[in-house]
Amino acid sequence: MPASDHGLAAPARRNHGPLGAQPAYLLLEDGSRFEGFSVAHHEVAVGEVVFTTSMSGYQETVSDPSYRGQIVVFTYPLVGNYGVAERHMESDRIHARAVVMREGVDAEDAPTAEGGWLSWLCDCGVPALSGVDTRALVRHIRDKGAMRGGVFPTEVPEQRARELIAAEPPMAGRDLVGEVTPSEPHELPPAEGVAERAFVAAIDTGIKASIVRNLRQRGVRLRLYPAYTPASELLAASPDAVFLANGPGDPAALDRIVATVRELVGKVPLWGICLGHQLLCRAVGLETFKLPFGHRGANHPVKDLATGKIDITAQNHGFAVLGPRGERRVEGDEPLRWETDFGTAELAQLNLYDRTVEGLVLRDVPAATVQYHPEAGPGPHDAVRQFDRFVEQLIEGRR
Repeated sequence: MPASDHGLAAPARRNHGPLGAQPAYLLLEDGSRFEGFSVAHHEVAVGEVVFTTSMSGYQETVSDPSYRGQIVVFTYPLVGNYGVAERHMESDRIHARAVVMREGVDAEDAPTAEGGWLSWLCDCGVPALSGVDTRALVRHIRDKGAMRGGVFPTEVPEQRARELIAAEPPMAGRDLVGEVTPSEPHELPPAEGVAERAFVAAIDTGIKASIVRNLRQRGVRLRLYPAYTPASELLAASPDAVFLANGPGDPAALDRIVATVRELVGKVPLWGICLGHQLLCRAVGLETFKLPFGHRGANHPVKDLATGKIDITAQNHGFAVLGPRGERRVEGDEPLRWETDFGTAELAQLNLYDRTVEGLVLRDVPAATVQYHPEAGPGPHDAVRQFDRFVEQLIEGRR
């Protein structure tokens, strides 16, 4: 992935506190207002307000393309305590519109820190709100659902703030992939010192650097394609598999990409993560829906229905796949089956928080999905073996 050029090498500021803090507020589209202090870039930011329960990994969070168009509320009460460093970037820029914290600090005491969190946000032009009662805010979002909102300096009248929020398109029905996909294909060899084991073409809808790293570390030569590359071009490259990446927005708004994936099903092995899971499911005829407040954080239990094993997973998505009978909650722990346009699909994994679909295996064509992020970045590594399984299956398929 390209290196970041967004201020990580800027002169350090070691004041461990707000930088020129100014009164500001967060306003939600339902009229709820939360007071705080602007501690980075003192400007307006509008987007969908969501929360993450991760206790660390704040830099990975805001640089994840899946957060495009969103204002991120951190539930952990202290954010920024170990600084920032280029190696923690999940892409080449910050994608979150703004961040909201109980307490944001500008420390860079960690041995690997290259700058302070608040200084970096300021250099990148990203508003940050500190001093907010994030417990009350998150409880409100859990009760009412994720919604549009904005971060505003106090001099912005609330009526003007309401107008700006109303002008922001809702996340449902929104295509944000065009803002994060590359304009040209880009090929990466396996990691240094690792022999090539497989060639994978990836539809880059906003792929995370940690996914790229995990594939390359396992001997994958990876070619990243723009999201709207036609199926014929992908197949002409003769990959061992096509990988469907994570990304932002509503999968139901991505009919063009879904049509491409549909052309690939049965012609080449497919594996999808997060948005890629949703796109593959839609390509075989399944439906998706918007979750009330999404799954974002690093503590989500997922049960593998074949083994009974429970992994604690990292997640970041606002949409999910409906069950076989159109249900949003799947009751029971037995593998269920869908009859799709390409044969049988079997429920392989289940979220134990809200019993939503977390992974499928297609039984009549080589394809599988997971809704969560086995690469973590940030988060636990319980499920990282999914990358081993993917590569091993590709090698077995060639024998």
